[in-house]
Amino acid sequence: MQTLQQKIAKKLVYFILLVLCLQPGITFGEISKASRVLRLNSNGVMYSLKKDKLIYSPGEESTLNNQKSSNSWKKIADTYRAKMYKANKNEVLKYADSMLWAAQKTKDNKCIGEAYLTKGVMHYNQKELNKALDNYLLADQYIIKTKDQYNIHKTKYAIANTKYYLGFYHEAKALLKECLDYFEEENDLAYLNTIYALGLCYNKMGEYNKTTYYNKLGLKTGKEYQITEMEPYFKHSEGINLYFKKNYNKAISHLNETIPFLKQKKDFANETVADFYIGKSYLKLNNTNKAINYFIKVDKAFAVHHYTRPDLRENHEILINHFSKQQNTQAQLKYINNLLKIDSTLSHNYKYLSQKIHKDYDTKKLLEAKNDLEQSLITNKKVGVSVITVMSLTIVLLFNQHVKSKKRMKQKFDEFMRNSNTKIAPTPINYENITLDINPELVESILKNLEKFEEKHKYLEKDMTMVKLAPALKTNAKYAAKVILKYRGKKSIDYITDLKIDYIINLLKTENKYRNYTNKALAEEVGFNSTQKFTKAFKQKTEMSPTFFIQQLKKS
Repeated sequence: MQTLQQKIAKKLVYFILLVLCLQPGITFGEISKASRVLRLNSNGVMYSLKKDKLIYSPGEESTLNNQKSSNSWKKIADTYRAKMYKANKNEVLKYADSMLWAAQKTKDNKCIGEAYLTKGVMHYNQKELNKALDNYLLADQYIIKTKDQYNIHKTKYAIANTKYYLGFYHEAKALLKECLDYFEEENDLAYLNTIYALGLCYNKMGEYNKTTYYNKLGLKTGKEYQITEMEPYFKHSEGINLYFKKNYNKAISHLNETIPFLKQKKDFANETVADFYIGKSYLKLNNTNKAINYFIKVDKAFAVHHYTRPDLRENHEILINHFSKQQNTQAQLKYINNLLKIDSTLSHNYKYLSQKIHKDYDTKKLLEAKNDLEQSLITNKKVGVSVITVMSLTIVLLFNQHVKSKKRMKQKFDEFMRNSNTKIAPTPINYENITLDINPELVESILKNLEKFEEKHKYLEKDMTMVKLAPALKTNAKYAAKVILKYRGKKSIDYITDLKIDYIINLLKTENKYRNYTNKALAEEVGFNSTQKFTKAFKQKTEMSPTFFIQQLKKS
């Protein structure tokens, strides 16, 4: 039986840990460090970790051995958890697995769920986001059976936070909405953090007015609750949001206001993000020199802290382009090397999301450019300035070709945007021009059925072929093909494919949610049986990739 003092101590620790886990201004490493400050030993007594020495009595090893002999699996799990928090990075996983093993022996849903949650936090702190999410989901399976609403919503928040970083913004939003209702009544700081996280989600989903709403709500609620430490984070979030709302001067002002606070907190992650969006804002205001200074700060943050995230990748593309125009080969090579390192980091830490990133410089092109630049530097040492000039001209030529290619795609995109209706209009029947060896009345009937086929979007069915189309037109495949060729000007397969692509283009232009879909999901939406066929058809129709098209829609 726990004493009243032990119960109060335990609740106090859980509250402090919740605050630490939900605080947006603390980086992953800082959360791990801070969470070691206060823990409970197996008897429910608070202890602290100082200079890597665990302070409690009786001795750690003795306690562990005694617990094993008494088969008290709950206490064994707690002891392994304590050892995990003080272990070095190489041993953390070993103790986490031992903690989970002991917890499973208890056959207690709460104990097992909390063990999975702890292991998930461990993976999260090590930036192994996919593994963190897997453990959070397992924790949820056990904790949901306990009816312990505090742990249930704590787990939901952890899952939502990980899903956000992996790019599943709609799923994260749904979980955060549930947490918002619960924390509003139960925990003021957790409620504020959930408001903040929802604002971030809506920004990533392109719903910038909703982000502004939640940022204002957070600032207002923080004042009402007299919780001032969240204020800079809401201003930081709104500063980024203002960039996307094209209010660049205000974005710079908001973000600059938060930087002194972030420096004081040693929150290099949010400081780096602020520098990036200040740089982008200056770039939009045609102040290139100031912009480049901020982009260089972002590069230094990666060099020192190894911190990056998917949207910061563009930072190094901008630097490469800038120094290419300046003909500064050394700087260009430096940022190409750093971009390759960033791609490796993103590919490891953001496995799911990194597949969705549009890369103006894919890895192959970067390696080719890197090799060209390195070779130009070696040649400079051996044969002088003349050969460097040739290599530089080659790089400039390749770069110009790349720029022209992007311009061509941009022009194509603009054409699509000017043409607001991509639906194929039926051609009126003109009996005098019919040269088909088909009864005119039958032709008219086929065309009417063809219009119904188009209006009801029957072409979205998977694997739609002439074999399926002909019965829908109430004719045979031969007559259907002839009528489509004459009145739609296309072969049957091209006709169906174009209808599908026209449909998805309209969806992307009119409904924001589809802009967050993967190519695979878009392909399934319009009935393609493979992603490759969809992307090939999209490029043939539009002369640009679906990824580029979506990227331009988000910018417009």
